[in-house]
Amino acid sequence: MQLAAMARTAGIPLSNPRIIARTGWTTGDLAGALDAENPQGPFGLVSLLIGVNNQYRGMPLEDYRIGCESLLRRAIELAGGRPDRVLVLSIPDWGASFYGLRYDPGTIAKEIDAFNGENQALAIAYGTRYVDVTPVSRAAAGDESMFASDGLHPSGLMYSAWAELAVSRLGSSRKY
Repeated sequence: MQLAAMARTAGIPLSNPRIIARTGWTTGDLAGALDAENPQGPFGLVSLLIGVNNQYRGMPLEDYRIGCESLLRRAIELAGGRPDRVLVLSIPDWGASFYGLRYDPGTIAKEIDAFNGENQALAIAYGTRYVDVTPVSRAAAGDESMFASDGLHPSGLMYSAWAELAVSRLGSSRKY
């Protein structure tokens, strides 16, 4: 919602989004929801941020790559075959959250980087726009204002920082 509002302020005419994904989902969960909901495009902009729960659950990187690529192809289809209308966001580093600090933040960061290497490579290969929100999540370590009350999920303030990055990637192209 913040991204759409910021885009409109920047002169990019986007309506409010249709949000399908839910907290806690893996690539497989999102694929299943897309099958069930069967959204019909074309949409002016499709965003994809998926994979943190693949990593958290210890799922293989190769499974993530396969699932992410399938979802990326679907996102492009939903954007009317226009990869320039697809925004892939990196996976935030939950190891920097208050919850994540109870685990091994170094290992989490390495695994998140590997997953993000896959989603970035796919975004580039398919010609979509890529937004790296991971540094924002890492810079938020120790800042309670950047996390929800559960100490794990992003707060509205962190989402706002991500939305600002995303709008900047949309650039001067106003063809949405």
